[in-house]
Amino acid sequence: MHYRRLGRSGLKVSEISLGAWLTFGQQIQEKTAEDLIHAAYDHGVNFFDNADIYANGKAEEVMGRTIKSLPREALVISSKVFWPTMPGPNGRGLSRKHIMESIHASLKRLDTDYVDLYFCHRYDPDTPIEEVVRTMNILIQQGKILYWGTSEWEASQVARAHGIARQHGLIPPTMEQPQYNLFHRQRVEKELMPLVKDLGIGLTTWSPLYFGILSGKYNEGIPEGSRASQEDMAWIRERITPERIAKVRQLTTLAQELDITTAQLAIAWILRRKEVSSVITGASRLEQLDENLMAAEVAEKMTEEVIDRIFKIIGDED
Repeated sequence: MHYRRLGRSGLKVSEISLGAWLTFGQQIQEKTAEDLIHAAYDHGVNFFDNADIYANGKAEEVMGRTIKSLPREALVISSKVFWPTMPGPNGRGLSRKHIMESIHASLKRLDTDYVDLYFCHRYDPDTPIEEVVRTMNILIQQGKILYWGTSEWEASQVARAHGIARQHGLIPPTMEQPQYNLFHRQRVEKELMPLVKDLGIGLTTWSPLYFGILSGKYNEGIPEGSRASQEDMAWIRERITPERIAKVRQLTTLAQELDITTAQLAIAWILRRKEVSSVITGASRLEQLDENLMAAEVAEKMTEEVIDRIFKIIGDED
């Protein structure tokens, strides 16, 4: 496993990380989650991503129990705040009240004294950015979080938060967490990457396989038992279009020529970008985890020729 600095901070995170979204506390049994975390740790993964909204808090509870046998100081644990997790009009958003109450709830569920990374899960138009920046600064001073950042914020919003922090001598955001993959790349590459490179912000990207579609598992239809086959996952099925599947089939052919899997091709394509500090992957089986982690070892196969072929296949897809 290789490690990258989180932006210009001194923190180093594994370039491939394991996330809890859609799996922990929901899709897989707790024993499977424990096996995945321990296997990932044994392979050098130190960054484990979570959020208060995942499985309505159960994902944090599961992770909190499964990391107990691991050295806390060797782990980089994240959580997030924004979505409704509490009753009433103040039970969502990025007000100081909701952030304070949310971090306390997350720490209790994770059964830890602090989280290493704390993300504003979305931008809150109802809360002044200065209030958000000051609240995150307070949490850092209290030792409840070590670094704070944003997720799916526009470049202008990230820049404003950074500017306010510098203006008032506060700690600016260290990381941004956008969706980034072969089917969703234009906003990140054209808007975010120039900014984060200038400000020294690290990217921890999510959905590298575009909800599993870039793994190639839907190339011949939707397999029974797959995530897209579940009744409540219609939003994934809507993304499985004939045009995208045709492109993934071509990517699969290219991957076979390189003697790697389609998933490894998609992840290695992201790892070629130095602005990316870590690629957050998901897994419901140990075999999936092993396959994803191998992407770090095949990154050298991302030659200019291979990248050109990938872009010719994908086109202007976004």
